[in-house]
Order: sequence, then structure tokens, then C-alpha cells
Amino acid sequence: MEKTNKKLKRKMRAKSSIRGTKDRPRLAVFRSNRYIYAQVINDEDGKTIVGISEKHLAEKAKATKVERAKALGLLLAKKAIDKKVKKVVFDRRNYAYFGRVKEVALGAREGGLKF
Repeated sequence: MEKTNKKLKRKMRAKSSIRGTKDRPRLAVFRSNRYIYAQVINDEDGKTIVGISEKHLAEKAKATKVERAKALGLLLAKKAIDKKVKKVVFDRRNYAYFGRVKEVALGAREGGLKF
């Protein structure tokens, strides 16, 4: 029960201040046990600008989950910049900024997105 409460507190704390706009859309991360997914979302229109998952990566066979997460961030940044999105707000949901979630953020920063 304590673990659930911590997750809920993190989720509410993050949700209260993060909102994607036309100028700074939201980079939302979802993590499952097997894959990680990321989207760039404009909350004003309710539209997804770019959405990507680990399933889109070509080199996923021998890489670790953390390496694939960083590659996902790089690919997401490339696609977002192609759609003329350079600044985003990072939404980690209820996940701690650690491990795969952190690597997606670092990969997106390396790719050229500004947080």
C-alpha cells in the first residue's frame, strides 16, 4: 500500500504543473515492463504530434532496456524537430526520474530538444 501511495503522490505532483501548449508541447513517457513509449502532445488541441515506441527501433535485438530507451529519445527528438518542435515540457507521469525514463529524457536532449 505504501508503494501505491508514493506513486499516486508523484503522479499528482507532476500532473498539477505540466500542461502542453502549442509553443511547448508535452513529452509524455509511458513505461511497461517490456517496452517504453513516448509522445509529443499538444494539450490545447488534444492532438499527438509525434508518437513512438521501442517497437520502431531497428537495433533492439542485442541492446539493453536502458540503451533502447536512450535510442528512443534520440529518434523522438529527430522526428519532433522534423515537425518543427524544439521546446517541450517533460511529463514522466508517476515514474521516478531514474533508469529508462531518465535515459529517454537524456536521449531527447542529445537529439536537440529543449526542456
